[in-house]
Amino acid sequence: MKKVRILSIDGGGIRGILPGTMLTYLEQQIRKESNNPEAKIGEYVDFVAGTSTGGILGLIMLCPDENGGHRFSAKEALDLYLDQGDEIFDVSLSEKLKRMGGLRDERYSQKELERALNTYFGEIRLSQSKKPCLITSYDIRNRMAHFFTSADADSPIYDYYFKDVARATSAAPTYFEPAHIFSMFGTPHALIDGGVFANNPALCAYSECRKLNFKKILNDEQKPDTPSAKDMLIISMGTGSVKTPYYFKEFKDAGLIKWVQPLIDIMMSGNSETVDYQLRKIFGTLSAKNAEDYYRLEPVLQNASSDMDKADLKNLKALHEDGLLSVRKYQSELDQIAKKLVAYS
Repeated sequence: MKKVRILSIDGGGIRGILPGTMLTYLEQQIRKESNNPEAKIGEYVDFVAGTSTGGILGLIMLCPDENGGHRFSAKEALDLYLDQGDEIFDVSLSEKLKRMGGLRDERYSQKELERALNTYFGEIRLSQSKKPCLITSYDIRNRMAHFFTSADADSPIYDYYFKDVARATSAAPTYFEPAHIFSMFGTPHALIDGGVFANNPALCAYSECRKLNFKKILNDEQKPDTPSAKDMLIISMGTGSVKTPYYFKEFKDAGLIKWVQPLIDIMMSGNSETVDYQLRKIFGTLSAKNAEDYYRLEPVLQNASSDMDKADLKNLKALHEDGLLSVRKYQSELDQIAKKLVAYS
């Protein structure tokens, strides 16, 4: 029986360059293992989950082309950040003063982000996704987590344009204004970045896959239906661990303003670490061989800034360099993953 191959990518703004670089290397190794120089990573995973920047990367890899294949490679997904990141996170001095650095208004206009998403996705809908997926967002009007899933997109009520899903999952509070989008049925939604509750969506992916009939979805009798952990290969990619220390003497009398940024930092990294802990415990109950089919890859942040929106050319280059350092750090694991992705295809 083949395993269900799950790829999950965290949120992290411009730091999406880090997992994007690792995915580009992984795709190169898949091409070697499969003896297919044109192979795309989207062809070798069965399910994709993403939050914020991870959701954008995942959706790019799930885009269909005019012939029914996968339109984009991992390198082309990475290029969105390397080529357009400085434009998406750009603001003039006058606008910066007007917005008061995000205190009075969101830091950035959504126009460049929406333009880039439209260039990649056009009119593609969630129901056209090449593989099943789950993308996170949060509904601020109804005060509830909102999951975009291709499994539900057979109904126009739950079907959306890819570009709107990507806009919603990446609508980070204070960075971009909330996304106001509509389903194909016409239902309106006011949504923000899924990172506010699931920066690491790997456990969401595990839960969603538990209910799916992959034999029918993938038209493959060797894939398991409603798989449990022993039937899964999970690759969870972070966007760079941020471990800024906060000292008691500095925060014992801290107020709201001083706590805002540290709280965002702690909640995002804490969520990712908790999900990793839970999945390690789940896979730890399996046989030794199956327990090795959960991978958590947390990239190196050595030369680049940890800021999610620092997208000047110097930092874009530094993030790419750190991505390549991360490939070196995880080369053995990435090579193993490439072999398994091909073996389970």
